Amino acid sequence: MHMIRRVLSFRIANPILSGLYYSFFWMMLGALLLSLLLWSSGMKEQSLSRYIYLVHAVAAAIGGLVAGKRSGKKGWYHGGLTGVMYGVLIMVIGFLALDTSLRMGDLLLLGTVFASSAIGGMFGVNIRNNL
Repeated sequence: MHMIRRVLSFRIANPILSGLYYSFFWMMLGALLLSLLLWSSGMKEQSLSRYIYLVHAVAAAIGGLVAGKRSGKKGWYHGGLTGVMYGVLIMVIGFLALDTSLRMGDLLLLGTVFASSAIGGMFGVNIRNNL
């Protein structure tokens, strides 16, 4: 059993890449939750913008937390860099997939994910494993 767990598990050593991994994982869960909310209620797609910013902020904060915890020092730096890379990747995906241009909302998104992931990185540095 231990051999199977060792072969099937992987660990990303770089704190920023591991933060991005967790950010995209939580963003996918948030997108699934929002799509279920759209499907089950009478909500329109135009009213989702606040919730989308909230999902991105939470995902970036969790990614910053993981990056800060993995780095062990300079949490705001590793978390903020994780957030900037997350925001830029989201904008690039939007540009390539949806053929959108750069708008003021994209800069607001970049500022939001930077701030939330930097705060998450600060908290991540101070998390200790008590187990």
